[in-house]
Amino acid sequence: MVGHLAFAVIAAALLYRGVSPVWLGAWVLLVAAVGIQGVKIDAGLAEAHERKITNTEFRRHVLFAGLVGLVWSIAPLFLAHGLPLAVQATLWTIIAALILGSILFYGSAPLTIISFTGIVGAACAGSFALQGHNSLAALSAIFTAIALFGSIEVARTSLRAQLALSGVNEKDEVVSLLLREFEEGEADWLWQIDTTRKVRAISPRFAYALSQQQADAEGKPLLQLIAGKHWETGKFPASLHDLADRLKNRESFSNLIVEVSIRGEPRWWELSGTPMRDDKGNFAGFRGVGSDVTSQRESSEKIAYLARFDTLTSLPNRLQLTEALGDALKYSAEWRTKCAFLMIDLDRFKAVNDSLGHLVGDKLLAQVAARLKNIVNDNILCGRLGGDEFAVVIRDASEAKIVANVAKQIIESLSQPYQVDNHTCYVGASVGSAVGPRDGESVEELMRNADLALYRSKDEGGGEHFVYEPSLHALAEERRQLELSLRDALNNDEFLLHYQPVVDANDHTIVSFEALVRWQSKDHGFVSPAKFIPLAEDTRLIVPIGKWVLRQACMEARKWPEHVKINVNVSPEQLLEPDFTNEVVEALAASGLRPERLEIEVTESIFLRDASIARAALEQVMALGCGVALDDFGTGYSSLGYLRKLRFSTIKVDKTFVQGAAVRNAESLAIVRAVVAMAQSLDMTTTAEGVETEEEAQLIRQLGCDKIQGFYFGRPMTGEDALKLFVQSMRRSA
Repeated sequence: MVGHLAFAVIAAALLYRGVSPVWLGAWVLLVAAVGIQGVKIDAGLAEAHERKITNTEFRRHVLFAGLVGLVWSIAPLFLAHGLPLAVQATLWTIIAALILGSILFYGSAPLTIISFTGIVGAACAGSFALQGHNSLAALSAIFTAIALFGSIEVARTSLRAQLALSGVNEKDEVVSLLLREFEEGEADWLWQIDTTRKVRAISPRFAYALSQQQADAEGKPLLQLIAGKHWETGKFPASLHDLADRLKNRESFSNLIVEVSIRGEPRWWELSGTPMRDDKGNFAGFRGVGSDVTSQRESSEKIAYLARFDTLTSLPNRLQLTEALGDALKYSAEWRTKCAFLMIDLDRFKAVNDSLGHLVGDKLLAQVAARLKNIVNDNILCGRLGGDEFAVVIRDASEAKIVANVAKQIIESLSQPYQVDNHTCYVGASVGSAVGPRDGESVEELMRNADLALYRSKDEGGGEHFVYEPSLHALAEERRQLELSLRDALNNDEFLLHYQPVVDANDHTIVSFEALVRWQSKDHGFVSPAKFIPLAEDTRLIVPIGKWVLRQACMEARKWPEHVKINVNVSPEQLLEPDFTNEVVEALAASGLRPERLEIEVTESIFLRDASIARAALEQVMALGCGVALDDFGTGYSSLGYLRKLRFSTIKVDKTFVQGAAVRNAESLAIVRAVVAMAQSLDMTTTAEGVETEEEAQLIRQLGCDKIQGFYFGRPMTGEDALKLFVQSMRRSA
């Protein structure tokens, strides 16, 4: 635009003396107008190198160049016509300069140059010819022809340069891509094939990957080299089909995982490739990089296996079970059938794990899994949820009693004895089941309801199969509400202690009291210990509750005569706490009770959790001077070994043996006599529990028990009532 305006001003100054200023001014303004419009059109093509020019834009550019040529043609045809030859020659020089400038600036747009140059050149030559200046007309025509031919050659040269530059850039991009993938992807080799997909310029590393010599592999089809036996049958793996399609369609690909066969050995390669082009843009083959990822593939497959299978039992894990249950629910909804989910929990497995060790427990779980695999078929999937919990998904449970039959088969199979490392182990199985979509339309709901049924089976003693019932939700909700209240019971001062007397078997004098915790809930009223103690142990709330019981019992016992002891039951959860001994010391210190007056009562189950920790804790308690009583002897997992290692002060005979002896049951009588004899030989005292009649008391005395506890001598009572017993005794003595 600047050039056109400058030359227009020069031309106007040249023609000023022979042309009306009005016409000159109008012509200069016209040149300026078309120049400004030309700038706008060119600005619209500023990004033409990044996109394709439309036909409309192309025609507009060419036609506007012709319009500019017409505007400049006014000067030689009309404004300078008839003026001195020197003026016309000078005007022609200006126009020639414009023609050369257009060739320089629009070298890549030859039609634009032709449109402008052809029109304005023809106008100059015509003007000279009309005035009889034939030599100048011929000179103008020749110059215009040379300019037109030159513009075409300049455009051709420019186009070739651009194509060559584009080719170089493309090759640079390909090389950069290959090098980047080679370096970042840790590629092992470079590969290249021609248009017939035969390998060319094979590198030593590629030949090594093919397990062939370079000369032997050169010129062979790539697919033949990596397909192995599949080449002859034509039955390629899916990944090889994918590679062949990409090569056929000349598509670039990156990080393509391909299953290959090298010398009959299956391998996995990761290939990347880019089509090659020659100088004329014709397809010349493929070039790329590759690497052997067999080990990584095997690792990923192993990770995928671990994500869906249990490592100990090789059964499907929770993830796969939930997926299978989800598929079964979808199948049921689609075909109007039923599906089922069974949850299995091993009975008495914890005792085996604790007594024989986790290694034996793991081997036992493996044998359980082997038995469960026997019931697996296309319709039944067995898996392990975790710990000693297993599950079964029945895809189609429409057949009558299929769930009950499967559950019965599981219980019978898992209840058979196991031989593990020369140990004979007995565990049973409890099963809870839920049927979908009747008992739940989602995976979570069905699993939760089966768990509720299993929980009921465990509550009933195990070894049974229970199906889900809607009422179980109410029981679960009650337990949840009870747990919420139990968590606040201590802060709300809802616990209280009752004390049951223990008397001397000979003179019936009170020798001790057993502290028994009671819960008077503000939300639930009186809650039976049989109901809240197991809940407290499951939630570990028994630890703070037990600490409170210990302290309160010692405080109350401080009010009694010095010869009367206090017996406090300690849960295994509480005993295994690291600071249990400190709690005993703090309770004694806070109450001022002599250690000899405190007797800790434990059951045999404490030795099934961690015998070494339990024994160390009890030895520390005995070192303080406190006694330790073994409660419910004979009803649990009895072992004479810990009686020899740990010096109990008292052995309490369970009431079931006492009541059995009262009816002259031979086995019960033998057990009581054996316990008494053993205790006497170990310098321990014995306490008979559950004595309710005079006859039972007389019999226990005859059998040699030292102390008696039961309703016959007193029911659990408040601390005030217990204290009154001593006050009344002192009054009678007085």
